[in-house]
Amino acid sequence: MQKAEFKMSMDICDNYDVIVAGGGPAGCAAAASAAREGAKTLLIEASYMLGGMGTGGLVPSWSPFSDNEKIIYRGMAEKILNSAKAQSPHIMPQDLTWVPIDSEVLKRVYDDFINEYGVDVLFGTQLCSVNTDGAGNVTGILVSNKSGLKVYRAKVYADCTGDADLAAWAGAEFEHGGENGTLMPASLCFVITNVDEYAYRYDHNSGLCFGTMQGTNPKSAIHAIAADKDFPLVTDTHLCHQIIGPGTVGFNAGHIFSVDSTDPVSVSKAMMKGRELAHQLHEGLKKYFPSAFSNSLLVNTAPLMGIREGRRIKGDYTLTLEDYIGRRSFPDEISRNCYYIDVHLTKEETDAARAQGISREQLNMRYKKGESHGIPYRSLLPKGLTNVIVAGRSISCDRKIQGSVRVMPNCLCTGEAAGLAAAIAAKNDRNVHNVDVDALRSRLREYGAYFL
Repeated sequence: MQKAEFKMSMDICDNYDVIVAGGGPAGCAAAASAAREGAKTLLIEASYMLGGMGTGGLVPSWSPFSDNEKIIYRGMAEKILNSAKAQSPHIMPQDLTWVPIDSEVLKRVYDDFINEYGVDVLFGTQLCSVNTDGAGNVTGILVSNKSGLKVYRAKVYADCTGDADLAAWAGAEFEHGGENGTLMPASLCFVITNVDEYAYRYDHNSGLCFGTMQGTNPKSAIHAIAADKDFPLVTDTHLCHQIIGPGTVGFNAGHIFSVDSTDPVSVSKAMMKGRELAHQLHEGLKKYFPSAFSNSLLVNTAPLMGIREGRRIKGDYTLTLEDYIGRRSFPDEISRNCYYIDVHLTKEETDAARAQGISREQLNMRYKKGESHGIPYRSLLPKGLTNVIVAGRSISCDRKIQGSVRVMPNCLCTGEAAGLAAAIAAKNDRNVHNVDVDALRSRLREYGAYFL
């Protein structure tokens, strides 16, 4: 590929204490948390909405907020959940497990949440490049939007891009997927409306009250759909679903393999395949579950690809599967996690497991009631970078436990901690590694965070 050099002058904006890249759950919490401490904060987001996978990604439900004894994901995470539930009449106030998401409600919740703390937001703004001083300090970021190219500078940067773009481009070490570059499959979520709710709930084969449509139910229609040659893109029985409104069901279903979220060509092809896959799943449901879906309409496919795995930074501490198994606590933990090890297998891993008679459910570990593990502050700190902190699915962890800590409640909690730490560092020497962890944890507790 040939390279060309463009010479141009650009405006510079350098009046921010903290800049947050990425407006998903981690980024929203980080920006609000930093601004709450008095830091002048800018949040940049490539799309035109906040919330990431819960809004643009159309994920139909929250992962459980409870360890079946108490709420684990508190602070800003609990506030967001409760705000969304309060605007959704079909959700009970006490619900904490697989709570449905109305994406339009959640968009407004995040808007109000960010505005409450006075965060400056730039939608349609793409991170393009990162400047450093060669000594671990980011000195500016280059972004593009409808006004062209512009440089923004801050004292501290929070990377909530989901793929650690800012940190990686600044020179941070990272891991990407598994051995030989293998990546968990992606999914494009979608919404079907005009569903017959009575049949959806009570059909004896696939109804919600008789085993559900998920692949774990041997009577589910998904098995017939996956075996039907008319639907060649339906290659497995992944079919999570949730009622998100009257006669309306949200789906996190189907797998799209070998999608590299850091490669725009790969994601572009996957988006087109995902839309066709959603169409085939809908046609299959009409064919094999007609009592519920014969008159239904595929009304929306997500504008964001559901990426499960991308870059993971190498931080001051790498969270591991052994930490999960050991229910480990840390002196610097800033949140707790109780979600199961939710690893989606590649085609090769799926074939190998099938040959051994092992299901994906058997490979995924789950905690018992009341169990959880800590997430240490050190896992948010990229080695070699001074004024950059990372939150969300790309924190420092091994591949197995990333399948657990990547979900939205965890992103909200690590985001809140990251934003608070960024604000503290901005007031001092700008070094996130030097933040007084005891003071950080004390402040988080004051705001309602839960950890040991």
